[in-house]
Amino acid sequence: MKLYNTLSHDVQEFAPADGKTVKMYVCGVTPYSSTHVGHALSYVAFDTLRRYLEFLGFDVRHVQNFTDVDDKIINRAKEQGIEPDELAEEFIDDFYRTMDALNIQRAHVYPRATQEIGPIIETIQTLVDNGSAYPAGGDVFFRVTKKDDYGKLSHRTLDGMQAGARIEIDENKEHPMDFVLWKGARPGEPSWESPWGPGRPGWHIECTAMSMTYLGATLDIHGGGQDLIFPHHENEIAQSEAATGEAPFSKYWVHNGLLQLGEDKMSKSLGNLVSVEDALENYTPDAIRLYFLSSHYRSPLSYSDEGCDAMERSADRLRHVLRPETESAGEPMDAAAFEEQFMAGMDDDLNTPKALAALFDLSREMNRQRDEGHSISAAQDCLRHLGSILGLTFNERASSLKIDAKSYNAMAQELQVKISETGQAELSELFADSNSDVEAVSAKDIDRLVDIRTTCRTYKQFGLADEIRGWLESQGVTVEDSAAGSIWEYRPTS
Repeated sequence: MKLYNTLSHDVQEFAPADGKTVKMYVCGVTPYSSTHVGHALSYVAFDTLRRYLEFLGFDVRHVQNFTDVDDKIINRAKEQGIEPDELAEEFIDDFYRTMDALNIQRAHVYPRATQEIGPIIETIQTLVDNGSAYPAGGDVFFRVTKKDDYGKLSHRTLDGMQAGARIEIDENKEHPMDFVLWKGARPGEPSWESPWGPGRPGWHIECTAMSMTYLGATLDIHGGGQDLIFPHHENEIAQSEAATGEAPFSKYWVHNGLLQLGEDKMSKSLGNLVSVEDALENYTPDAIRLYFLSSHYRSPLSYSDEGCDAMERSADRLRHVLRPETESAGEPMDAAAFEEQFMAGMDDDLNTPKALAALFDLSREMNRQRDEGHSISAAQDCLRHLGSILGLTFNERASSLKIDAKSYNAMAQELQVKISETGQAELSELFADSNSDVEAVSAKDIDRLVDIRTTCRTYKQFGLADEIRGWLESQGVTVEDSAAGSIWEYRPTS
């Protein structure tokens, strides 16, 4: 497998330091508001990377932090009249809930900055002792001039950084680009005792201390969004290598492209957010994952309802081809070529668009071969397996729809009568195990109705098929017919 390494600016063959165990650290969220789809894009990307590495036989050790003390948390808590830890806890719970809903595997460890103050202080002390950091004015700063290769990740020079940055003048700093490791206490803010007086950790040092505590001095993969390359990850490298004397701090630096809403990056500061919770109100987890994975992880992606709608239809096509097949005596379909196509995509810097193309090619061929009388049972197993590497569940849509049960029951009873009047036994059997007296209309009920419509068309009962389609449309359900079969989409009108 090959991965793009931001540090080297090229695609490299992936190999962990010990040949088997992958030590992977991914920067986590600052929990001061709801988890949004921009977060989800990043964590779907790294979840997919982890799943594929595990599929290849690697033992992945995955650590992801929470920055649970921060100016934003403190300010938001003040606005709401609650304690910062109470606010952080609320949105950490929100994060877990939404990631679980998207079928994102949990990290093995989720360290929190407030629970790792001891290791953070120890790391800062090491840097002070070896001359890489200095206390001044109640704060502690990292001395960037002590690191000859500072800027190697972002490929910038100190002069270039300084020229292109808006830097607040701080008389305590030796160099304008020196960054804070420990912030002296301010009135009304959380603080902890330290050798330099009460205060709290800076942002960058938290990740260094937490990654080293749980993964050791060096990592195989350090991941996060491209917006973290500078200054966060650049500073992590500098302070980590200065603290241990070992380089590189991480062998591979992997960064995902950012999610946009229109022309702008989706961010809390801009207020242009779509929460994961809101997205899941309209789309299945599979549709959202497919939308993210339809773009290469390093590319920017613009979030849109149109894109998610299209991926929901694509998810329906995959679900349709995985429905239990009728007994077939035909030759079993061979899916090996599609599996090879999938693997080739994933091995090529996690090229999920190519991998998805293999899945959809496979599903089309499965439909064709099933129509020709071949068994697709083994191919279905292959599709499920490959899909699971991408985190797909193939679960049907939510069980309850906002469709009037009375109207459904009346329509089903009338349809049953009309079908019996055709005198075609094959059609009459369609209702043998169906329920025409439901309390709440489910996705299964709609699936059943769409299947009945398809069978009516097969037996040239086009009038009945049109009636079914008309009723479905009146309830906000559109049906799309294709060679792969009929799939439906629910978009309520109100």
